[in-house]
Amino acid sequence: MPTSGKRIQDKFRSETLVQDSIHGYISIPSPESDRAPDETAFERDLIDSPWLQRLRQIHQLQTAWLVYPTAEHSRFQHVLGVAQLASRVWSLWSESFYRALDENAAEYSGSDRPIPSQNCLEELLRVAGLLHDVGHGPFGHFFDDKFLSRFKTRNGERLTHETLGGEIICSRLNDLISGLRRSPSGDFAPGERLGPEAVAVPSTRPKPTVPDHTRPRWLRLLRDLFSGLYTIDNMDFVLRDAYASGFDMQPFELERLLHYTFFTSKGLTIHQKGLPTLQRFLTARADLFRSIYFHRTVRAIDVELADLFKECADLLYPHGNPVDSLDEYLRFTDWSLLSDVASWDRADDPRKRALAESWRDFINRKINWRLIAEKTVYYHEQDGEETSIFASPELFEAALRAKLPEELRALPLRFDIARCAFRPTGSSLRNFLYRPETDDVVSLMKDDGISQSVKSFRICRVYGRTRDGREAIVSAFNSLTGGIVDDATNV
Repeated sequence: MPTSGKRIQDKFRSETLVQDSIHGYISIPSPESDRAPDETAFERDLIDSPWLQRLRQIHQLQTAWLVYPTAEHSRFQHVLGVAQLASRVWSLWSESFYRALDENAAEYSGSDRPIPSQNCLEELLRVAGLLHDVGHGPFGHFFDDKFLSRFKTRNGERLTHETLGGEIICSRLNDLISGLRRSPSGDFAPGERLGPEAVAVPSTRPKPTVPDHTRPRWLRLLRDLFSGLYTIDNMDFVLRDAYASGFDMQPFELERLLHYTFFTSKGLTIHQKGLPTLQRFLTARADLFRSIYFHRTVRAIDVELADLFKECADLLYPHGNPVDSLDEYLRFTDWSLLSDVASWDRADDPRKRALAESWRDFINRKINWRLIAEKTVYYHEQDGEETSIFASPELFEAALRAKLPEELRALPLRFDIARCAFRPTGSSLRNFLYRPETDDVVSLMKDDGISQSVKSFRICRVYGRTRDGREAIVSAFNSLTGGIVDDATNV
C-alpha cells in the first residue's frame, strides 16, 4: 500500500497546471505520472504535438488583431479554454446526461451500448475541444472561404477547417488519441479507449453522407455541447475575445448559464429561470460580431486581403489540396505566410516581385479601401433571407450599380456582406426549454423571446478607393433598402 507521501507525490506528478486568463488554472494529465499497462499517451502529449502547437501561430481573430492591438491571442489559447470548459460543464451536467439516456433506454439499439464511463466521456469532450480548430489555416475563417472551399475531402464534401480537421485527427493524431486512458478526473473503465472518429463527431456538423441517427444516442447528445445556441466553443470565444480586445471584461454570466442548464431525453435543456442569462449571452455574442469581428476597418482589411488572395493564392500555398499535403499544411500558419510574403521583393518569381509592394502595404496596415456607406439588415424567422438582394455580394453589387448614373457604374468599388446568425433557424435549433409551470420540455422556439428575436443580420457595406460619387452611391443604397443608410463618419 502506498504511503501518504507517495500518494501526494503521485497527485502532483500526474498533472500539469496551466494558468489561463479566463478560466484560471487548467489541469492537464501529465506523462510524468505512472502509466497504466496499455497507456501510451497523455493529454499533455497531445497538446505538445506539432499539430496543436501550430495553433500558437494562428490568431484567434483572423484580422481583427490589426485593429484591436491587445487582441493578439491565438487559436491555441482558445482550444485550451474549450477543453477546460468541457470538464467544467461535464462535472455539472454529466449526472443529467446519464439520466437522460436511461429514460430512453428501451429505444436504443445494440450500437448505443455500452455507454462509456464518465471519465472516458470527459476526455472525449476535452480532446474534441482541443482539436476542433486543428484544421484552421492562416486568417481562420477567411481562409475557409477564399482557399479551402476550392477543394474537396476524400468523400467529395466541400473542404472546410472542420472537415480538414477530421482528416488530421484520423490520419495524424490517431495513435495519440487511442493511447489515452485517463481524464483529469481519473482513469477510464477497464478496456475503454477513445477512437479518433468519435472525437471528430461532436465538433463537426452532421454529414449528409452519414445520417445522424446512425450514431450512438450518447454521441449525438454530446454534439449538443458543440453545435447549438450556446456551446463550449462559443461560450469560451465570447469570454476570451471580449476580454482580450478590451470590449468587455464579463460579457455574460457563465456560472448562472451553466447552473440552469442540464440534459433531458430531448437534448441540452435550459430552465426557464436561465432564459434572461441566455438572452444576455446571445446579445453579447452579436455585439462582438458587430463591434469586433465585423468592424468596418476589419472588413476593409478583409477586402484588401481578398484582392491579394485572388492574385496569388497558388503562390501562398503551392501544394494543391491540403488533404493530400498535410506535411506542408502543418507548417502553414499566419507566421509562415507573413514571413514568406515579406521577402517577395527579393524573390526570383516575377509574380511574387510584382505583388511584394501590395503585401508590404498589408503588413504595414496601409488600407486602400474606404467605407462609403453601410446598412445593417435584420431578418426574422419568416423572412426570405436567401431571396434578398443582400443574399450575396454579387447580387448586392449588381442591384446597386444598376441604380447609379451611367458615368459612375465603372467606379472601383467593393461590396461586402458580413452575416451573423443570431440563432439557428427553428428547424435546426438543438436546444430545449424546461417550463416549470407545466413540468414539460419543449423546443426553445416555444419561448416568444427566442422565436420572435432576430434570426440573423447582415452588415452590408460599400467600399471605394476614394469617396468619389459618394452622394449617388448613398442615394442608390437608400433606394435599395427603403431607408436611410448608416453614415460612414460621425458627420
